[in-house]
Amino acid sequence: MQLVRQNEEKAAGRQKSHPGVRTRAVVAVLLIAALGSACAGEPGDRGGGGRSGDGGGGGGGPVETASERPGGRAGPDAVRKADAAKKADALKKADALKKADAKKAAAAVAKAQARRAVAAKKWKLAKTPLAAPPPPAVKPRVTTRKGFEVTGGATLPPVFTRVPTKEKVVFLTIDDGAEKDPELLRMMTELKIPYSAFLSDYVIRDDYAYFKKMQARGVSLHNHTLTHPYLPGLSYEKQKREICGQQEKIEKRYGKRPELFRPPYGNYNAATLRAAKSCGVKAVPLWSSEAFPDHMEWREWDRDLHPGDIVLTHFRGKQEWKGSMPDMIRHVMKKITDKGYAVAKLEDYV
Repeated sequence: MQLVRQNEEKAAGRQKSHPGVRTRAVVAVLLIAALGSACAGEPGDRGGGGRSGDGGGGGGGPVETASERPGGRAGPDAVRKADAAKKADALKKADALKKADAKKAAAAVAKAQARRAVAAKKWKLAKTPLAAPPPPAVKPRVTTRKGFEVTGGATLPPVFTRVPTKEKVVFLTIDDGAEKDPELLRMMTELKIPYSAFLSDYVIRDDYAYFKKMQARGVSLHNHTLTHPYLPGLSYEKQKREICGQQEKIEKRYGKRPELFRPPYGNYNAATLRAAKSCGVKAVPLWSSEAFPDHMEWREWDRDLHPGDIVLTHFRGKQEWKGSMPDMIRHVMKKITDKGYAVAKLEDYV
């Protein structure tokens, strides 16, 4: 202690003898204090005065994550969860729309069936015809029936009596065009029963307008030759004139070249199919059964209907039948409905 006091006294004596030294010492102390204060506030200081969130030690605030900072990116888990939530929401909305559409469709079918029931009573049908299911999104692939092949037939239009489908539907087709019963047009329109017409020019030329009305009601008009001959007995060129000539007649009168062709009597050979293909024909539907006003005739051994069967009938009246065309419709529809089948539109499947 004595040594310290002696040193202090010596320093005091020097300061008294040299006033400028004292002044410089004070300035130095102040400068050091100022620099220390400034350094304490710099970023990165690990001391107790660090700023919140600057990564400092004691006294610092909570550390922000990247997802909490403005403009920061969320982590991969958060992104996956957000995407999964969006997909789940989209699926939920799609399912709700699908259910709503199904409900509307069912209501529309019920309403149509109610109208059809009224029409069935008017036209004296035994039962209301069943509603056909919606047409397939993709048409089934049709091939030639076994036993109906011809030489070189792999490249020719297929010949078939039944459309491949598991739906309980059959297809109604009417041939030639000799009888032009206005009651048939009204009846089929009111009952909403689809059918397809295979026409021969020699019996429709006296009243093309009748089949124009039929077409306007949604009926497709197809080829049944110009004069209804036995085709296998003709040369290739004559067959081609019969088929291509009717293609041109239908296109001229009704605006569309048919893609379906039915040979008269269901008879054909390889030349028939080659000629049909050259005229733009894509398929040759025959039939599984034939309808009359008082009976059915069957091609199949079990004498029954099957999914996809094609039913044939003709434009005939009381001069040739035991009844009218409406009588024929009543009879065939009773058979079809009793068996639990609906009539579908052939062109929706072929």
